[in-house]
Amino acid sequence: MNRDYPLDKVRNFGIIAHIDAGKTTTSERVLFYTGMTHKIGEVHEGETVTDWMDQERERGITITAAAITCFWRPTYWTSAQTNADKRGQDEKYRFNIIDTPGHIDFTAEVKRSLRVLDGAVVVFDGVAGVEPQSETNWRYADDGNVPRICFINKLDRMGASFERSYASILDRLNKNAVRMQIPMGLEENFTGVIDLLKMKAFYFEGNMGMTIREEEIPTEFLIEAKKYRAELVEKIVEQNDAMMEAFLEGKEPSFEDLKKTLRKATLAVKIIPVFAGSALKNKGVQLVLDAVVDYLPSPVDMPPVRGLDPKTGQEIFRKASDDEPFSALAFKLQNDPFVGQLTFFRVYSGTIEAGTYVYNSTTDEKERLGRIVRLQADKREEVKKVFAGEIAAAVGLKSAKTSHTLCDENKPIVLDPIKFVAPVVSLRIEPKTKADQEKMGMSLKKLGDEDPTFKISSNSETGETIISGMGELHLEIMVERLKREFGVEANVGKPQVAYRETILGTAEAEHKYIKQTGGKGQYGHVKLNIKPMPKLEEGKKIPKNTKRYEDFEFIDSIKGGIIPQEFIPAVEKGVHEAMGRGIVAGYPMVNISCELTYGSSHDVDSSEIAYKIAASMAFQDAAKRARPVLLEPIMKVEAIMPEQFMGDITGSLSGKRGQIEGTDERGNLRVIHAKVPLAEMFGYTTDIRSMTQGRGSMMMEFDHYEVVPPSVAQTIIEARK
Repeated sequence: MNRDYPLDKVRNFGIIAHIDAGKTTTSERVLFYTGMTHKIGEVHEGETVTDWMDQERERGITITAAAITCFWRPTYWTSAQTNADKRGQDEKYRFNIIDTPGHIDFTAEVKRSLRVLDGAVVVFDGVAGVEPQSETNWRYADDGNVPRICFINKLDRMGASFERSYASILDRLNKNAVRMQIPMGLEENFTGVIDLLKMKAFYFEGNMGMTIREEEIPTEFLIEAKKYRAELVEKIVEQNDAMMEAFLEGKEPSFEDLKKTLRKATLAVKIIPVFAGSALKNKGVQLVLDAVVDYLPSPVDMPPVRGLDPKTGQEIFRKASDDEPFSALAFKLQNDPFVGQLTFFRVYSGTIEAGTYVYNSTTDEKERLGRIVRLQADKREEVKKVFAGEIAAAVGLKSAKTSHTLCDENKPIVLDPIKFVAPVVSLRIEPKTKADQEKMGMSLKKLGDEDPTFKISSNSETGETIISGMGELHLEIMVERLKREFGVEANVGKPQVAYRETILGTAEAEHKYIKQTGGKGQYGHVKLNIKPMPKLEEGKKIPKNTKRYEDFEFIDSIKGGIIPQEFIPAVEKGVHEAMGRGIVAGYPMVNISCELTYGSSHDVDSSEIAYKIAASMAFQDAAKRARPVLLEPIMKVEAIMPEQFMGDITGSLSGKRGQIEGTDERGNLRVIHAKVPLAEMFGYTTDIRSMTQGRGSMMMEFDHYEVVPPSVAQTIIEARK
């Protein structure tokens, strides 16, 4: 079976944005214009394809990333072209699109989607411009060096301003963003867009804007268009020395050369093209799809994927080619009521067929790949084979989890895992009946497998089950899913803050664990040095004697084998387990560097358990003397309200230990930017509504952990006793 689409005609991209910027509305237009649906589903009517879960349709928000495959023939392949120009006209481009959530509580969906996608279309609200989650998503895209294009949406709304939104992108995200289009009119007068590269006006008419009319630019917009085109051309020619030289000599580059150079610069993330339109009013979306073809990468444009050989630890690379050994990354699990667990994976190299065995290099296990399906949100299309550069889902894989690598057993590779943010809110959950009790554990595990930011733990002292997530809404939806999808009724407690502990100083401790019981005894002796975990300098390699994790560093400085090598992992494990119990109030400890500097052993009595206990006791002793402190999550808050309520909200946030960082205007509303401890923010959405007569709103997202003030820490410690 051969590939049905050439690799250079494939585009894997995500649609990302802040909540309510119009991602899902844009996705629905994409499905309609590419012929995948014959009716446009609207978010406000609860009929969208990509928001297929009941809760998504009820709440009007995206909760889980939806994968869709569609096909696009660029609009500039017109009948006016010559036959030579139309070569390949029937070869449409294949789009694998992921529509991601915009709410901060579901940020893991964006992060993992961007890890496996080659490009992104970032949607902005034409009234609000850059919003908090826009910045977070942009940062994720920066981390992966993902090429992107921007779409300033909702230019038909009252208070819309393309220029203000564009300025917010330059100011808060990237100075290299450049206008590709400008709108003709705004609000109710928004009629179409001007393409600055072609210097043509485009109107969208007929059924759902299907008919695109290309005209000369109206006189009233000509001066503005010429001015911004000059800026665009200048920005493009800066990317090519020869073109820049010719340009300075007065030679205007050709349209084709400009386009080719712009594509190269966009792929290198040196230019971010910005487009305009209104998805709801069916204006501009088709030209964004053309831009995906023209400026976003195909898998062959991407650098080879990097991984490690699990046997040797050597760095290896795989090119996007069907001829390379098979390698894929599992990036999402989903429980399907009809077929069971679906494992979404992105194929980076090689091919895989249904019915064959696949090797999981992360767990060192082999599994049979029963069926492979291609997803249309909640609909499935069975396929026999998937090729390099494609996204599909496997049915029936038992051991594969998010971030696991699937590959050829004879040519193994472990791809870089996806890193997720730790949850910041917890609550107690208990089953309502005996029947619910039996089902709850298994159901929670399935939800935890699906969402790496949803954690389940138990309190050994009280026997309670604790669930943790990214916010109140996240946990509320998980409890609702527990009821709807798994039939488990549960009672939940009040949300709790996920505090952490760390140390501010250094300390050393030594412990000998010796136990004689008549027969073989126990002997473990270690000396540890602990300090705050230093930041890894850019470009600096981790020393061979150091194991570095996200929040913990273990250094083995033992010389001369005074502790046998096989017991060193037990020392590390003992320290790590002690960190999980905390010193100040029993919360997990983070950002600690622990160095094993000395110890001794016994020829007969030394054992793993003895070294584990000795390390745990030594760590606790040292941590008590290393100035341990409590940490709390600090949230980035954006409060929006009419001007007359600004003083009340500012005072209210300051009273919650908040730091006001600035204010700005958004149309006729005012916005306050602040950093506030999460502990003070539970239920604040309701408070802000009551303080502003229902006209205010608030967005918040996790920013960082910070030391809790001593007076507040004392209250928290006493509450834990």
